Amino acid sequence: MRVVLATLLSVVLMTADHKAAHLESVRAALSTVVYPLQYAVHLPIRAGAWIAENASSRGDLIAENERLKVERLQLQARLEKLATLEAENRRLRTLLDSSVKTAEKVLVAELLSVDMNPFSRRIVLNKGRRDGVYAGQSLVDSQGVMGQVVSAGPFSSTALLITDPSHALPVQVHRTGLRAVATGSGAADSVSLSHIPNNADIRVGDLLVTSGLGGRFPQGYPVGRVTRVQRDSGQPFADVEVEPSARLERNREVLLIWSQGRGALLDSNYRPHGAIR
Repeated sequence: MRVVLATLLSVVLMTADHKAAHLESVRAALSTVVYPLQYAVHLPIRAGAWIAENASSRGDLIAENERLKVERLQLQARLEKLATLEAENRRLRTLLDSSVKTAEKVLVAELLSVDMNPFSRRIVLNKGRRDGVYAGQSLVDSQGVMGQVVSAGPFSSTALLITDPSHALPVQVHRTGLRAVATGSGAADSVSLSHIPNNADIRVGDLLVTSGLGGRFPQGYPVGRVTRVQRDSGQPFADVEVEPSARLERNREVLLIWSQGRGALLDSNYRPHGAIR
């Protein structure tokens, strides 16, 4: 009976509230009181969802960051390779442009190794007899004379640089035509002139070029510039030092040159691998 009366009373009150909105203020007050409880009940659920979303986002960001790092390293490696290829292309273009000066048949060779002996200036090239390379053949770069081949194997050859103490090169002063012999000093960046009289017309800054005597080196190709002239009245000859024009310690590629006399001995139908006419 009480349940029935309570139900009837609730229906009457709801009907009255719907018609006249007498309980609006009461319902608003109850809603204000109940809201903190509702918020507290839903807070763990919202917090869990927020934590899960942020954990997932953080994991995605970490994975994407690692992927971007790998891509950046790959791109950097490609850029370095492209920069290396570009530098090599510039060197080869400059080197091949110098072949116009020689007016000879030439062959591009790469350095395989250098002699680690501090008193020797020798290099090993990746061209040998199968490419037509022979002992005594001269090599140059885009700036000047580098040296000559002293031995040639089937697939590689050994060259002596002009700075080696055992190397001698006939030269002449471009300004005056004075002939001399440039010998290696053993240092990486210096050669000296032998038997230059004290009264000879030579001074600092003079350009030395190959004289062409001996037929091994192309005539008129740069050798170096005079950096020091020391005259001693008690000595018959002046002490003259020359800085080589060629980049002896920095080249990766060189030009092997066939002299005209040697080229005439080669079969006209034979062309060494990679040679440029």
